[in-house]
Amino acid sequence: MQVLADVWTKESLLWKLKMMEAASLYANSRIHAVKAQTLILASGRDQLLPSLEEAQRLSNLLPTCQMRNFNDSGHNLFMEDGFNLVTVIKGAGFYRRSSKIDYVSDYIPQNLSGIKKTTDGYGQVNMAADPVMLSTLEDGKIVRGLAGIPSEGPVLFVGYHMLMGFDLAPLISTFLEQKNILVRGIAHPMFFQNELEKRQLDPSLFDTLKILGAVPVSPTYFYKLLAEKSHVLLYPGGVREAFHRKGEENKLFWPSQPEFVRVASRFGTKIVPFGVVGADDLMDIVLDYDDLMKIPYIKDVISELNDAIKVYADTDGEVAKQKIHLPGVVPKLPGRFYYLFGKPIETQGRMNELGDKELYMYTKSEVENSINYLKEKRKTDPYRSLLSRLLYQATHDPNSEIPTLEL
Repeated sequence: MQVLADVWTKESLLWKLKMMEAASLYANSRIHAVKAQTLILASGRDQLLPSLEEAQRLSNLLPTCQMRNFNDSGHNLFMEDGFNLVTVIKGAGFYRRSSKIDYVSDYIPQNLSGIKKTTDGYGQVNMAADPVMLSTLEDGKIVRGLAGIPSEGPVLFVGYHMLMGFDLAPLISTFLEQKNILVRGIAHPMFFQNELEKRQLDPSLFDTLKILGAVPVSPTYFYKLLAEKSHVLLYPGGVREAFHRKGEENKLFWPSQPEFVRVASRFGTKIVPFGVVGADDLMDIVLDYDDLMKIPYIKDVISELNDAIKVYADTDGEVAKQKIHLPGVVPKLPGRFYYLFGKPIETQGRMNELGDKELYMYTKSEVENSINYLKEKRKTDPYRSLLSRLLYQATHDPNSEIPTLEL
């Protein structure tokens, strides 16, 4: 501000303010006529203009508007290091060929440097959980790393969704780093709609999912991804697993219909079942869905949100009852995440010996077996706790791989 005081005279500043006043009156008198889809970028530390307040005002006036907040940015947002306008446009779903985005055909992957910047935010989760990735070779041998993962698609990863989806960040970033494979997830439709913004929440929290190739739950998108020979990530239990109740750790909640098996077999997809454990070493649930629904105000918010967004509406069982909410949790001294990717299941020609239902149940049992294997094996890991890993790093090369359980 002192620099501006030296550059602008009092008369010059008054003249500019009058120009702004006239321009604002002109614009505000016509803003009701703007029907085009609009993206507003607002800086949280703008010392010249009230960017956040103005962005919120405009978003209430413009009928098809989205807003993205940059809380740590100043007045010159476009000139700041680390800001990439194209990435922001992609995350908001504005980079497309037509009026409606197609999350498969309109998707353009980031270059390697762009992907690294996008996944940099995962670093804290990876450091705290220090994930152990295990995979299964063709001969059934379990090895550390991802040597057992097929490099050529289509490949369908089917697994268990840990509490609040904490398994996603290590999985996606490790596959990019070790195999140069972009795993495209099937995600809840809430992350692609404006329900969060309507409730004064920042939707940019989930733009990373779109930038990394996630698509909404949809048979059409699932079909398109496999047709393009992608590596696809599917959690049949969805929100019901990610926001489970107390005492339901590591329990699967899968729909009764084997739809993904039928589509996967049509393209000869390799199905890789996997299990993951470790959320119970990161936090404990103190308020689950049942507890929250006993609190009047919170109950109304949860009910309103879930009435607006539904998925699996045409199925039955526990998955049909899944409710979006944010459980109350208490953090713990971090333990470690463990992943086990099972032996790839060939669907090419397999349907002659196993029907849809049988292959579906076999895949589910393989996921459960992986979870049980990890729960037992992690007990033998001398570096399961954060303190033991910190001590190891302090006495060894900081870049060296921390040992884990014996295989």
